[in-house]
Amino acid sequence: MTTERSEDYETTPLTRLPLFTQPVPPVAERLDRRYPVAPVAHLSTMSTHPIGSGLDWSLVSALRAQASEQLSQAVAADKGRLNKVAQEELGRTIVLDLIETTVADRVNAGMTTLPGAEQDALARAVFDSLFRLGRLQPLVDDDRIENIIITGHDNVVLELTDGSQIDGPPVADSDEELVDFLVFLASRSEVNARGFSEAQPRLHLRLDGGSRLAAAAWVTPRPSVVIRRHRLMEVTLDELVTRQMLTPVAASFLRAAVRSRKSIVVSGSQGAGKTTLVRALCAEIDPLEAIGTFETEYELHLHELRDRHRIVHPWEARPGSGERGLDGRAAGEFTLDEALVDSFRFNLSRQIVGEVRGKEIWAMIKAMESGTGSISTTHASDAVAAIRKLVTCAMEAGPHVTHDLATSKLAATVDLIVHLDLRTYRQEGRSIRQRRVAEVIALDPGEREPGYAATHVFAPAADGTAVPAVLPDSYRSLAAYGFDLGTYLAQQEVRS
Repeated sequence: MTTERSEDYETTPLTRLPLFTQPVPPVAERLDRRYPVAPVAHLSTMSTHPIGSGLDWSLVSALRAQASEQLSQAVAADKGRLNKVAQEELGRTIVLDLIETTVADRVNAGMTTLPGAEQDALARAVFDSLFRLGRLQPLVDDDRIENIIITGHDNVVLELTDGSQIDGPPVADSDEELVDFLVFLASRSEVNARGFSEAQPRLHLRLDGGSRLAAAAWVTPRPSVVIRRHRLMEVTLDELVTRQMLTPVAASFLRAAVRSRKSIVVSGSQGAGKTTLVRALCAEIDPLEAIGTFETEYELHLHELRDRHRIVHPWEARPGSGERGLDGRAAGEFTLDEALVDSFRFNLSRQIVGEVRGKEIWAMIKAMESGTGSISTTHASDAVAAIRKLVTCAMEAGPHVTHDLATSKLAATVDLIVHLDLRTYRQEGRSIRQRRVAEVIALDPGEREPGYAATHVFAPAADGTAVPAVLPDSYRSLAAYGFDLGTYLAQQEVRS
C-alpha cells in the first residue's frame, strides 16, 4: 500500500522514502542504512534536549506490541526454523508495514502526516525495542558516552569520555516498565540467559557490542542500572602512552614483561581502566600463542580480534537458575573455578582472568605453577592491598588454604602487580577523570612477615604517574625483550 504525502512528501509514495528504499545488500548493512545510529544531541544541549524527546512513546509501545505479536505468529508458523538474523529481517519488514499503516491511518483521519525524519525515528525506536535495547540504544550507540547510570526510570546520569557528567533522558515511562524490560533483556539471550526476579534481584549481563550491564531491583528503593561501555577494544601500550595513561619507559617495561612471560596482576578501582590495560598487554602476546580467557561476562573480547589473536578459548561463567541442590549450587551453574580447571586440557599458553573475585585464584595459581605469563585483574586501593586481596580470595578455596600457604604460593607465582589510579578533579566547572598507571611492584617470596617481598619498580609521583624507583637485578634482562633500560636508569638517577 502506498500513501500520498502533503507538503514536500505530497507526491512521494511512502515506500520510496529513504527509510523504505534500501534494496538488497547484506542484512547487517541494510539494518545500518535503514536504522542508522541516532547521534545524541550536541553535548552542550543534551540536558535540555533529551534524546527521543519528540517521540510518542505510547505509540512506540503500541507498535512494538503489534510487531511482537505478528513476529511471534510468524515464528510459530515456521516451527522455530527462523534464526536470529531471519527474525530480525522479518521484524524489520513488519515494522515498516506498521509505520506505513500508521501514516495512512493518520491521513485518512485528517491528521497531519509524520515527516520522514519522524518516521525514521519511530521505526528505529520500534525496532530497537524489539531486538535491541529500546530507549537505551541511542545512549549505548553514542561514542561520547562512557557510562550510563540509572537510579529510577527518570533519573539518568551520563558520564562522558572527558569525565564530565550530564543528565540523560528517561529510559522508560515508569520504574515498573524499566524492570519489565530488564527481565525481558535478561531472558532473551540465546547463549547465556540470566534470571532477574524477586528471587534473583541482581543482574550482570553482557550486551551486544561489548558493553556490560549491572542491575538491581526489589532490594533497592528504585531499580538501579549501570551500563559500562568499552570504547578501546583494539588498543596498544603505545596508544595508552599517547593518552597519558603511562610513560614510554613504563610501557617498554610492561611490553618486555609480557614478552618474557612474567605473570601480571592489574589492580585498581572500578572504572580505572583495568580491562583496557589488559587488552593492551595481551596485544604483546605472540599471535600464535593459545590463550584462554575467563570472565563472568565477556569484556575482553580477545576471541573477536582474530588478526591479533589466532587461538583464543573464551570461557564465560553462568550463574544458573532455579532451586539449589544439596550441594548449594543452582541448576546450570558454571563457575570460573571450574572453567580454569577444565582449561588444563586445552594446551593453553596463557590464562587471562578478567577479574579475580574469589576462590578461582587458587585454580589460577595452579595454572601459573605449570606455566607462565598469565594476566588477571582485581579490585584494590593500591598494589600492596591487591596482594592482601588475592590472599583472602585464595583462602576462600577451603580450610586447607591457610594464610601462609596462600601468601607463599602467590609470591612464588605472581611476578608483577600493576596498579591503576583514577583521579577526578574540577576544570572549568566540569569533572575531569584521569586514569594512570601509578605503581608497578615486583613480587618475590619472603622469609619473614608478611611472607613476601615487594619492590617498587615504578612508584607514584606527585601527580600519580608511575616513575622509575628500584629495579631488581633480575629485571635488567628484560632489555633483551625491548625494555628501555637506559632511559629507566637515567630517570631513576634524576629522581634520586
